[in-house]
Amino acid sequence: MRAESAAGDGSTDPLLAAAAALAVAPGALAGSLLEQLPVGVAVLDAELHWHFRNPAFRQLTGESTSEALEQPAEAATQARHVLADGRARTGTFGGRPAEFHRLRLGGAAPALLLVLPGGADVHRAELERAQGRFALLDAAVERIGSTLDPDTTCAELAAFTAPDAADLVFVDVLPLDAPDQPRPDTPRGTGTAPERLRRAATAGPTDLPARPGETVRYRPGSVAARALAEGRPIAANLLSDQELARLAPDESALADYREAGVDCLLAAPLTARGHRLGVLNLARVRGSSLGFTPDDVDLLAAVAGRAALALDHARRYARSQNTALELQRALLAEPGSPHPNLELASRYLPSGTTSVVGGDWFETVRLPFGRTLLAMGDVMGHGVEAAVDMSNYRSTLRYVAVMDLPPHRILRQLDALIADQANARPATCVLALADPARARWTFASAGHLPPALLTAEASALVDVPTGPPLGTGVGGYEQTTVELRADHALLLYTDGLVERRGEDIDVSLARLSDLRLPVDGPLDAMLDGALAALAPHAAEDDIALLAARVHHRDR
Repeated sequence: MRAESAAGDGSTDPLLAAAAALAVAPGALAGSLLEQLPVGVAVLDAELHWHFRNPAFRQLTGESTSEALEQPAEAATQARHVLADGRARTGTFGGRPAEFHRLRLGGAAPALLLVLPGGADVHRAELERAQGRFALLDAAVERIGSTLDPDTTCAELAAFTAPDAADLVFVDVLPLDAPDQPRPDTPRGTGTAPERLRRAATAGPTDLPARPGETVRYRPGSVAARALAEGRPIAANLLSDQELARLAPDESALADYREAGVDCLLAAPLTARGHRLGVLNLARVRGSSLGFTPDDVDLLAAVAGRAALALDHARRYARSQNTALELQRALLAEPGSPHPNLELASRYLPSGTTSVVGGDWFETVRLPFGRTLLAMGDVMGHGVEAAVDMSNYRSTLRYVAVMDLPPHRILRQLDALIADQANARPATCVLALADPARARWTFASAGHLPPALLTAEASALVDVPTGPPLGTGVGGYEQTTVELRADHALLLYTDGLVERRGEDIDVSLARLSDLRLPVDGPLDAMLDGALAALAPHAAEDDIALLAARVHHRDR
């Protein structure tokens, strides 16, 4: 009697041959040989009834095995597939690695050989799996969360898990303001998920449409809805089309699953620090594997956990920056009112290359005798703290300005007041006092870039003596006076307008000096022209602009 490998290539394997002989002639010498093997060996007939189990198999599985292979269901399903197509498969049985082989018995009905490695083989396999698990988790740490952008983190998670762990991957995230626990109308364990999620990233066959950004709502009872509601990974293997339709997360995913031939699903919740962030949806196509094993589920849940930590960190950072940006915009939206004899226009643009919010600020203070004090500043540092300090500088400037001091003495008072405040960040600042009645500008600077006076023919930087930044307590500020002309427009700005990485500041300022702008038209148009000429692309730093011109009634 010849026993062929399950692949059907005609090769002879001693274990398969002995099992085939035992299946045909119970109690034969083959049985004695199999009894002595240190690995677990069992032979089942075509109906999956136990025909033979050696002592190692009984020891590994216990004596409670039923008369037929019915449980676990995954093992029974794998066994039936092997009997049907003759392809050897690996899987699990009783929580242990298992091999399934079909025994070809000539004209008789085929039988099944079930092998459980034992002893040193099991320990070696467990060690190899543990080493592989640690290596994969280390790789996940390296490759997922390389930036502080939440969508990039989701894309890295999708790319990490496909195609090695799954054929199709969808990463869905909850809104930033989603509750940390399911809503009251979502009983834990029902798999009812009323929340809307956003599909942040996808990975899979190149011919399938990628739809990141779409809004999805999970089907009640789907593996994704259950994973989100119960906070644990849910797997479903070897699904029929009807089961797939019931367990797929949503209509969009179901269409992709059917097109790719998916029959195995795994949904792992993205949870970090008690916060529900979303779901990692993985799918395998028919024939690519027997499904997600318990080891697969544990490992991919661990990967999802690592990714969730990175995603939580990115979302916290994004939330902080959004708060700072909203605060800064709210504060800058309410500058003081200038004297009617002065026209003003302003702009604030956050950095286009990073979500970090800077401390750029400007202010206007109306003074007696038709004068207006203009201020432009930049708090050192970024984030919410810089935005808060920016507000402090503006309010302190208003307080000092009502004393009606000359600009250099205003800076001196500001410097002393800020230096006395604990943990206040230094800031650069330039002041411009407009006095149309006397036709003059008076400037003073605390470490800030020079103002620019623009005409239709030329642009000139005002040579203002530069003192130390505010908040240092050093003092030592001077002022300079320049003629205020009706055909001039003043431009105050922060360094984001001109500075470029690796470029000398003199080169940067020369670009501003060479600028020709239409100063006789609307000031807003002039600012648009300055931005188009000097910062046409995403700026590396925040940009604040303030333009001023003597008001003409005929404009």
